[in-house]
Amino acid sequence: MKVLLDIKDNKALHLMEVLKGLSYVKAKTISEEKALLIEEIKEAVDNLTLVRQGKLKARPAKDLLNEL
Repeated sequence: MKVLLDIKDNKALHLMEVLKGLSYVKAKTISEEKALLIEEIKEAVDNLTLVRQGKLKARPAKDLLNEL
């Protein structure tokens, strides 16, 4: 299982040391940009799921490209 945590900087070092001390946990830090990208991709996948379920209306790609 993978988990993404958002931890205050002044608490993160201590928690990372605890996690690294557990033999069954692999812990590594990622940049803010990478965390933001992961969140945006997750949101896009969630939106796609809602569209497929008919709970969210999709826009044709042609309309999106015309806006650019």
